[in-house]
Amino acid sequence: MKKHTLAMLAVATALPGLAGAQTPTPAPTVTELDRVTIVGSRPATLPLEIPTTTESIDAAQIARSINATDSEDALKYFPSLNVRKRYIGDHDHAVLASRASGTGNSARSLVYADGILLSNLLGNGASYTPRWGLVTPEEIDRVDVLYGPFSAAYPGNSVGAVVDYVTRMPQAFEAHVKLQGYSQRYQQYGTHDRFGGQSGSAALGSREGGLSWWVNLSRLDSEGQPITFANRRVAQGTVGTGGTPVTGAVADRNPSMQDWWILGDTGRSHTVQDHAKLKLAYDLSPSLRATYTVGLWRNETERTVNSYLRDAAGNTVQPTPATGPITVNIDGRVYTLNPADFASSHAQLEHLAQGLTLKSQTRGEWDWEATASDYAYRQDELRNSVTGLTDMKGTGWNTLAVKGVWRPAGTMHTAEAGLQRDAFKLRTQATAGDASLHSLWMQDAWHISSDWRAVLGARLERWDAQPPVATQPARRETWFSPKLAVSHALDDAWMLKASLGRAVRAPTVVELYQVAAAGTQGDPTLRPEASWTGELTAERSVGAGLVRTTFFAERTQDALYSQTNVTVTPVVTGVQNVDTIRTRGLEVALQWPHAMVRGLDLNASLTYADSIIVKNDKFPASVGKWQPRVPRWRATLLASYKVDEHWHASLGVRYSGQQYGTLDNSDPIGRTYTGVSSFLVADMRLVYRFDKQWSAAFGIDNLNNERYWAFHPYTQRSFHAELKFDL
Repeated sequence: MKKHTLAMLAVATALPGLAGAQTPTPAPTVTELDRVTIVGSRPATLPLEIPTTTESIDAAQIARSINATDSEDALKYFPSLNVRKRYIGDHDHAVLASRASGTGNSARSLVYADGILLSNLLGNGASYTPRWGLVTPEEIDRVDVLYGPFSAAYPGNSVGAVVDYVTRMPQAFEAHVKLQGYSQRYQQYGTHDRFGGQSGSAALGSREGGLSWWVNLSRLDSEGQPITFANRRVAQGTVGTGGTPVTGAVADRNPSMQDWWILGDTGRSHTVQDHAKLKLAYDLSPSLRATYTVGLWRNETERTVNSYLRDAAGNTVQPTPATGPITVNIDGRVYTLNPADFASSHAQLEHLAQGLTLKSQTRGEWDWEATASDYAYRQDELRNSVTGLTDMKGTGWNTLAVKGVWRPAGTMHTAEAGLQRDAFKLRTQATAGDASLHSLWMQDAWHISSDWRAVLGARLERWDAQPPVATQPARRETWFSPKLAVSHALDDAWMLKASLGRAVRAPTVVELYQVAAAGTQGDPTLRPEASWTGELTAERSVGAGLVRTTFFAERTQDALYSQTNVTVTPVVTGVQNVDTIRTRGLEVALQWPHAMVRGLDLNASLTYADSIIVKNDKFPASVGKWQPRVPRWRATLLASYKVDEHWHASLGVRYSGQQYGTLDNSDPIGRTYTGVSSFLVADMRLVYRFDKQWSAAFGIDNLNNERYWAFHPYTQRSFHAELKFDL
């Protein structure tokens, strides 16, 4: 077999059959980079053949280089990815953004853990984020990310990226305990306070004969900085002497460059989360394994308020449900304030996830796998001091998938096919709805020669949606999504790849049927998003490292966004189809172990994305403008240095350029409440290993104390301390 680049060797060892049925399988090898770990076994829950750009990180790399307090922190330095995590323990707004999708498009990516779907595809937006809490950093064995909709094994929500968490399954007895503490000094507007918290976790696992097991328990107790602020535009006030004269309001400008007053902070979040997980695996025979996973996640969040306003006697002034609206005078203008401006809330959640897998492991001509999972909202209550109770008990989703692999003897083919069913159920007092997706997919990886490989695939999907009331029609649609990928090894150093795929993202139940408190509502006639995505990649090995350059392009028809239809009278605001969005870009990624000096590993990425609204008949002012929350430039840098057998230090930098939060880009000021800003953030971590069992770490996130926003504020400079025991 001709020697290929590092990338080809990685795939050859990870994916059985790549070099053809006549080529013996090479011995397992391990080549470790700071972000990418290449191991001699294929990823646990991904398709056998992966026709797309991938990036990975393993547990050791996370422990060395990242101040990980939540599972999504493992994604900090992946090329082109950004998670909108506002504070430690953020459970309801941490949206994953990718190359051509912003942090408002949660349904344009997929997150799995051991085959269990964590993406909340009931809706699309900040309130429907992946259920990150079902995975803790301590149980992560590896995280794999697939870019783009090029694998037929995934539905159209994979158009941005697929994230797959593989959690630990021990080979011998092991035990782990970790304690963490963190603190930030937060200053913004009239808020000057310290917020912090702590977490602890313990895990046990072992393998005895054909049975292996893993138990993980953890608790997080975190105080987050304010995430919302009460406000009034200056122009909303009436010039006069009425109302209670108050001081303390902070003058600022909103994203649309209008003068406004910040009246107080709201949404101070005290979050307590409990996590418990049990994993069991049993070898029913030498070639058949059963795996069962059950995870319980509880969350209690109290969000309180703090008015900046004071009367002449120094007393705090704010409206409450008991007082009703009040009138105040700020700088000679009269304003009416409502209890909703200073609403507090209390959330109580208990979610249960289960997954069962049967998997054959013959590595012969035939193998198969069957997986079932269920995610249930056993309790999900949000009590707002003004609007009352929102109860989502009974909401959830379940999946069922069967797939097979055929490696016909004497051929250069590896064929895969599968059947899937994904079902979603929304239940609240205001609305309900159901949706399901039935899919048949096939793909054939043809190893034409030692230098050429092609993967041809297709996915056939039938989507059904059931409305909450009989007056709305049920929906049923069918679509077909072809996939194609080709790779060619030019020589020992160069690899070229090309991929093309169609993805169709169905409207979510919320987009179709939700009735919102503000009066906007879903549209049961929404069309699904349809995207064509392509990429061209050149990879070059650099010593033991790799440089990857990827040109990508995406064209989306009928993109789903909340907007105002100005072509009708009266105008209608809600989720609507945007005719066409076009994205073109370039992504460069580097992994360079032992760069310049032994022990120094460098990882870097640079992404350029030109994402433009090409056509939008309902809102013409948006045509020619940038897609919301997709910046032109993004970059990451992670330098990790092993000083000696005891010390390890790392420094990371994350950058995101200018972006907008509105379709018509009418919000040029990003560094203010409700704005979306650029940012340049540095993080550092220092790890000391006392011996094989004990280690300690100290870290700082947002070392330069950048104040940046994605509607809500991100955390400011945060200090982390950690003590860990491993047996």
